[in-house]
Amino acid sequence: MTIKQIDEIMKSTPIDKLEACLDEFKFDDRDGVQKLINKYKKHLNELNSWQAKLDFDAVWQGQEYLVGVDEVGRGPLAGNVVAAAVILPKDVCILGLKDSKKLSESKRELLYDEIMDKALAIGIGEVSACQIDKINILQATFEAMRLALNQIDVEYDVICVDGNHTIPLVNTKQYAIVGGDNKSAAIAAASVIAKVTRDRQMNELHLHYPEYDFISNKGYGTKKHYDGIAKLGITNIHRKSFLRGII
Repeated sequence: MTIKQIDEIMKSTPIDKLEACLDEFKFDDRDGVQKLINKYKKHLNELNSWQAKLDFDAVWQGQEYLVGVDEVGRGPLAGNVVAAAVILPKDVCILGLKDSKKLSESKRELLYDEIMDKALAIGIGEVSACQIDKINILQATFEAMRLALNQIDVEYDVICVDGNHTIPLVNTKQYAIVGGDNKSAAIAAASVIAKVTRDRQMNELHLHYPEYDFISNKGYGTKKHYDGIAKLGITNIHRKSFLRGII
């Protein structure tokens, strides 16, 4: 068989039979065939990984919908803390979706667009540096999560939130999932939405404050960021409570 014919066979093989199909060609030592085997094995692994995330969510699923919640920006010296809440269809497929920190910027951008297109509902909440200074970062994170949930216009009865804290002042049944952004489909989606949203904000702020190198550090305390603070002081988007002893 030609490599093209083998490709067509692999492409048309049902997922539950694909692994056995690949095994049939494993002794074909042509480079093109081995590349096909690796290609379809990667695809199979992505499918299995995604199904595991859907199965994880199904364990917590209520009678209606599950909403996944995650945040980004607790540690930076500048910028907002941003949270996202996402409801996905139960049979959705978004291959490659996982903890946003484990994805390249270009992959996050692609997944962001796919999530925005496929999700049933998305909410985004954010709290400013000024408010963080007033109420502390933990309370600001909870507030951003509540703001994100308030934007969800689809009925849900379960919240799964990344981390070891549930969200105060929310009456819906909640579960805190440590490492949830790599276990749950909905939390992983929220992780990407929150991360891309905040990164875009920091890229925009870099245009106004280039000396702090926000485009690279996203507000975290890198050497260039500290050098900018030492030279020019702080801005109104800096968290003063994070800079005590420095300013």
